[in-house]
Parts: sequence; structure tokens; C-alpha cells
Amino acid sequence: MSDLLSLADVEAARKLLGDIVKMTPLVTSRPLSEITGVPVWLKCENQQRAGSYKVRGAYTRIARLTAEERARGVVAASAGNHAQGVALAAGLLGIQATVFMPEGAPLPKVTATKGYGAAVEYAGTSVDDALEAAHDFAARTGAVLIHPFDHPDVIAGQGTLALEILEQCPEASTIVTAVGGGGLISGMAVAAKALRPDLRVIGVQASGAAAFPPSLAAGSPQKLAAVATIADGIAVMRPGDLTFAHVAKLVDEVVTVTDEDLSAALLVLLERHKMVVEPAGAAAVAALLTGAYTPPRDGGPVVAILSGGNIDPMLLLKVIEHGLASAGRYLRLAVRCTDRPGQLARMLREIAEQRANIVDVVHSRQSPRLGFGEVEVALSVETRGPAHSSALISALRDAGYRVSLLADATP
Repeated sequence: MSDLLSLADVEAARKLLGDIVKMTPLVTSRPLSEITGVPVWLKCENQQRAGSYKVRGAYTRIARLTAEERARGVVAASAGNHAQGVALAAGLLGIQATVFMPEGAPLPKVTATKGYGAAVEYAGTSVDDALEAAHDFAARTGAVLIHPFDHPDVIAGQGTLALEILEQCPEASTIVTAVGGGGLISGMAVAAKALRPDLRVIGVQASGAAAFPPSLAAGSPQKLAAVATIADGIAVMRPGDLTFAHVAKLVDEVVTVTDEDLSAALLVLLERHKMVVEPAGAAAVAALLTGAYTPPRDGGPVVAILSGGNIDPMLLLKVIEHGLASAGRYLRLAVRCTDRPGQLARMLREIAEQRANIVDVVHSRQSPRLGFGEVEVALSVETRGPAHSSALISALRDAGYRVSLLADATP
């Protein structure tokens, strides 16, 4: 499985896809352009059918099955986006699909996969566990395995995204995209390098699931012992053999970002661009925000792929809170004061005078860590940034209150 795909393979996939996928918008990002010093565009695959680019590869693979293979049905493994792509593609083609998902897969992704007509089974705690179960199911039932990334048809389908980008922004100098198993970046690199050998292709992995850097260093795919990241869409323990060959040959660089970086990127996309994107889908933006990848100042436009928008609302709430905290705009404080009438009102008035917004308050008298006649007030407060947060804490301390960040308060 070491032969690389050609531009003709990607172009054939695009013809096959026809109007199955839509050409998603390419929009400018003023905040990222100001930070990087070069024009930055966002390719909005979070607005693609089924919420991510995955339908491109899934449909290409399934549409090429023989009549006999279609009759046996298909099986896939995914944390959510590939699952939805397979379910949608199989439904459009009238084929039965079974999808194995890790325990704890985001509920909206599970619900959407079922909504497209696929049967969902749970297996293990990672995409790799689910993939093993899918292989067993295929061997047991004869269903055709639709691999999430390591198949020529899947790679060719994903590569059609690069063809769109170069039509929408022919002067692009760099494409930056999230990387999990490597199907998307492999396909895009095939098309991009064939049409524009000078165009840089940059991959971004979550630091808690970064299998490509050690694999590239070793010269062969290496399996991580474990993965831990909020970016479930790219939480893959081992690159594919075929995708590794493409990345090693065609991709210019693979960088990593932290979950904190991803949270901050999601917040920027929500606030500045009014876009809902999942953590994996924000990886390219995170790399540009943090400088994990710094485009040349004398280069042309950079295109960052928003690869998916299927985020669990509960995770989104947590990410927003975490992103605000990381940006110094959300504080959780433990404030101790004497237990006297009116003390709480005076404290809240002090906070109001600092123009901070109180989200919630918990007033406690019963705690073994409190001294006699003391109370503790736990506060969640919104501020305008690090300087405002520091000013608020200083004002409370100057007023005689004992203040600590709640995370640092001793039990």
C-alpha cells in the first residue's frame, strides 16, 4: 500500500461526487490575518453535508463498490464524522451501514449517524478499538469495511477539497489542516502538489494524540500508547500505512497544538466569525493563533481548513468556559470574610464597582477549612481580560478580603 495517488485519481473522485457534496464557502479572517501578517482564509467544511469533509471520501469509496459488495452492506468505525459520512453516503446509495463508535462518543454524532439510517454499535474507548471491532464484524458478516482514512478511494475523495480551494483562491501559498489518521491531508497534498508544487501543506495534530511526529521521525507508522484530547475527530493512535507514505513524501510540516490552544481557537471562531466548529475542526486556526505554524510574511494567502462542526453542546459549554478562563476573562474565586450582616452585599458591591459580571455565587458557612466566624463565598465572574481580572482581585484584597483562585483553594 505504498503507491501514491495521482491528480487524476482526485479529479476522478470529484467527477464521481458531482453534486453530492457542496462547494463550501471560503471566507476571509481579519483576526488571523492581523496576527500572522498575511491574508488568511477559512475553508468552511463545518458547513458541509453531515457537518464535515468526511462525506467526500465515504461516498467515493462506497459508490465504487460492486453490486455484490453493496448487497453485503458496509461497516465503519468512527468517533462521529466518518460515521455520519458513511451513513449519509450509504443511505444515498441504498446500502445498509453499520457503524462502530467508541463508548462515550458525542451524543449528537451518534444521534445524527442513526438519523442517516445506520445501525450504531459501541466498542472500546478509542477509534482504534472501534476499528478493530469493525474489522471483526466485516470478517464475520462479509460487510465491506469503509476505512476512515487508509484507502485510495477515501484519500482521493478527501483530496477534492484542495481542488475547490485552488479554484476559490488560486494565489494561495499554504494550506493548513487538522490531521488524525491522515486521509484529508494526504488527498489534499496529492492535488495541491500536482497543481502547485510550491504550495505548502501543513498538518496540525492535538498534542495528546500526535502520532505523526514520532512516526515521521522513525520513518514508519508508530502507535501511541494512549490518546487524550478534546479533539475526538483526530484522536487516532496510529497513522495508516498509505496515509503515512503520502504525508512523508508530500507534506511540508506537521505541528502540534494543546487542548488549551484548541479551546482558544473555538472561542475566536465563535466570537469573531460566528462559526460553530468542533475542536478538531479548529486545529488549523489554533496553529495560526499560537504560532505553532508561522507562515512566511512575504508569502501569499494561507487557507485554514475548518474540517468539522459536529460538536456536543455540553462540550461546547465547557470549551467556552475554559477558553474564557484561558483568555483571562472568566474567574472562579474563593473569597473569605467575616460572618457579619451585610458583608456579602458589600463584597458584591465591590465587584460591581469594578465592572465585573457575576455568573454565580455560593455562600458557605459549613466548611472545616474556615475559622470561627468566617464564611467563604465561591464566585464565578466574567471580566474583560487579564488586566481587568488582576485589578478585580487587587481591589478585593485591598478591601480586606482573603482571595484565592478557586482551583488553588485548599480543601
